[in-house]
Amino acid sequence: MCGCNGNFLLSSMAVCLLSLPFRHVTFSPLHSNSYGNYRYRKTRQICKAFSKNHLSLDLLEQSKLVLDVKEKLQRQWPELPVGKKGRDDEEMILWFLKDRRFNADDAITKLTKAIMWRQEFRVSNISEETVKDITSTGKAYLHDYPDLNGRPVLVVVAAKHIPAKHDLTESEKLCIYLIEKAMERLSTEEGNILGIFDLRGFGTENADLAFMKFLIDVFYYYYPRRLGEVLFVDAPFLFKPFWQIVKPLLKSYANLVRFCKPETVREYFSPPTAPPGF
Repeated sequence: MCGCNGNFLLSSMAVCLLSLPFRHVTFSPLHSNSYGNYRYRKTRQICKAFSKNHLSLDLLEQSKLVLDVKEKLQRQWPELPVGKKGRDDEEMILWFLKDRRFNADDAITKLTKAIMWRQEFRVSNISEETVKDITSTGKAYLHDYPDLNGRPVLVVVAAKHIPAKHDLTESEKLCIYLIEKAMERLSTEEGNILGIFDLRGFGTENADLAFMKFLIDVFYYYYPRRLGEVLFVDAPFLFKPFWQIVKPLLKSYANLVRFCKPETVREYFSPPTAPPGF
């Protein structure tokens, strides 16, 4: 009974906290005050505990489910590639099972879509050489150092992203190249990525809804639960209308976003390891 009551209480607390108005968490500068930071941290802690509490299966059950999905993929999708990031990649299968709360059918649907996308997008053909021209713009990079939680860090400099000058496909390739490199640096199987969007100097010429939709799809469908937190740094007033369009597309991922000032970024790093400009 105690475990059941504990689950109910945890669920209730998570629902109550998530139902609170989050205006200051998403855009208002009030998010930078101590109360805003406190509520932000507590909500994330409770949601994380709630998630773990409801998605736990012992290792034997997980292994059986992975093998079951693996066999179904072999029967139903024999044409899909095998090997790393293929239909028999047990680590990848387990990750998608966790993402779909261990619902095998849902995991198979999402996993097959991800594997087919990797083929169509030719992810394995993207290299440092193929993205060198778009990399030279400096609009996005993988930071040399992890944050204090050991997470690889992707930095986007919004003022250097100019859709009118940069080919969308090339920007998409750079995005995938950097995510793949960040994935190689994950310290644990459960690891995720910190994203930093430097919005200083953002103007209307930098707004790119098509790329944002691509980015949202990438992290929802193809790299689920790999984005642990997103910092929107020093967002100008001009960014607000763009955010109002993008936020509904993010759905639950919007809760990962934290609007902050440049000095807040330094809290995520030891002094010598913060990204340039912070």
